[in-house]
Amino acid sequence: MTSTEHKIESRQIQLASRPDGVPLESDFEMVTAELTPITDGEFLVENHWMSVDPYMRGRMKEGDSYVQAFQLGQPLDGGCVGKVIESRSDKFSVDDFVLGNQGWREYWKSSGEGVTKLDPDLAPIQSYLGALGMTGMTAWVGLKRIANLSSNNTVFVSAASGAVGSIVCQIAKAYDCQVIGSAGQQEKLDWLRDKAKLDGLIHYKQTEDLSAALKALAPDGIDVYFDNVGGDHLEAALDQLNDFGCVVACGMISTYNATEPPKAPHNLFQIIAKRIRMQGFIVRDHMADYDEFVRDMSAWIKSGKVVWEETVTTGLENSPQAFLGLFSGDNLGKSLVRIR
Repeated sequence: MTSTEHKIESRQIQLASRPDGVPLESDFEMVTAELTPITDGEFLVENHWMSVDPYMRGRMKEGDSYVQAFQLGQPLDGGCVGKVIESRSDKFSVDDFVLGNQGWREYWKSSGEGVTKLDPDLAPIQSYLGALGMTGMTAWVGLKRIANLSSNNTVFVSAASGAVGSIVCQIAKAYDCQVIGSAGQQEKLDWLRDKAKLDGLIHYKQTEDLSAALKALAPDGIDVYFDNVGGDHLEAALDQLNDFGCVVACGMISTYNATEPPKAPHNLFQIIAKRIRMQGFIVRDHMADYDEFVRDMSAWIKSGKVVWEETVTTGLENSPQAFLGLFSGDNLGKSLVRIR
């Protein structure tokens, strides 16, 4: 154990105002905070990586949903990976790499609650924010626990090139499913075809009728729709789902910045007519399954069945731009900020 008595200055990003519609850079501000010295049982972490994720947009609204809202004038938080640089803890030592939830800042201190020690030899440390982290586990839970995926299923994935969607596609392929994905840029579709080995692709920005496009690729219907978008994608999926199919409701990014209620889908009666099961989920409700997830994912990574892409933004000061890029389609795979 080591200890020090000096204080640490830490730059951090906080919410300056609550966005109305699409967030602006002016909704964020960078400030410098002073951390007091660690005390017995604590350790100090220097952040190396942080994650930006679409769900954070919901936390910028006033009022809690399934997670506490961000507070004005307070540092934002989110998944991060850092290195212990000072310690007065028996459980965490200097040079340990750790996973925490104190993103959007340079340094943080902890007593260890909610912090996980990482094995940097298993995979690159930033992958614990992606394929081996909550992103990968979200995909795994959605397919394995919610959809009860079978090898003969046909699976449709919206935002298929995103952080979660790209892993969903590959897990489904590992189960020998037929997988169809949608994305809005040719570069992303090329990756889904060449790297994720998808069976069918939809360029939704160049498609006037999503339902017809999906039917053409899955003439016998789909069994599982993994929903990251909502809106017209959900409407198309409901049209093409087979009887007793499943909608895994993970996210609805098409509505996150909406200032008016969405107009679609218009065909919710399909849920009744086809006896469709539609279930939302929060990955943190399934943390008892974390070890099983890591075993599965580690095996798929080792066998080459799961690969991933990262869109990396350098510099804490550029975190807001990285976050805003999620809503303009800038990211392929996991969006990360390299802090140092």
